[in-house]
Amino acid sequence: MRTIRIHVDHPLAVGLELGLPAQAGEHVARVLRLVAGDGITLFNGDGHDYPAVIQAVGKRDVSVQVLSSQPIDNESPLRLTLAQGVARGEKMDLIVQKATELGVARIVPLLTERSEVRLDAARAEKRLLHWRAVVASACEQSGRASLPEVMPAIALDAWLGSLENHGALRLALLPEGTHRAGELRFAPAGGILVVGPEGGLGNRDVAALTEAGFQGLRLGPRILRTETAGLAALAALQALHGDV
Repeated sequence: MRTIRIHVDHPLAVGLELGLPAQAGEHVARVLRLVAGDGITLFNGDGHDYPAVIQAVGKRDVSVQVLSSQPIDNESPLRLTLAQGVARGEKMDLIVQKATELGVARIVPLLTERSEVRLDAARAEKRLLHWRAVVASACEQSGRASLPEVMPAIALDAWLGSLENHGALRLALLPEGTHRAGELRFAPAGGILVVGPEGGLGNRDVAALTEAGFQGLRLGPRILRTETAGLAALAALQALHGDV
């Protein structure tokens, strides 16, 4: 039987009684049609699952009690950051969702030379909250108990200037890249993968990445769309160097 997992942004402990967030409560009561006495699993991103029992179901509220705490060890040994050129509309949601399922540790939405998406401060904050909700939902489905970090959207140059050298392998997905996934060697710090938006990375982007120590990674002879490229690269890297 499928385990019902619900993300709650709240500290959790054995014996704790709490009400589910409104959207989660509505899903449990009206979509799943669960009742008092049914079991669900809560998680808050701290690396544990918290089996719980439903105490009461109202028209708008669902209350539960945490029964136990279980550490979950299903994070990939290959720690990858996906720095993705912000894609239009639902493409970005798809990328964020599937990257989470593929075990990425961090997602950085990038604004690059050819980015078609423009974000003012208010819209950027709204999109950030939305992407974080997509991550939480993907973790519910995939069984992850640690949420990948989603950073605020940032211009490529500003992001490169903020990078610290922790030994992570720096890669940029480029059709003209000279490195292949099977040839790479990752240190414990893992890697950073940069993927361009719909129009790809521009010449200024590539020059800035090269100066910052990024190496060109080539997947094959075909040019992939932005919503395919990063996910294909993550899957290949996880299969060759991670736990897929």
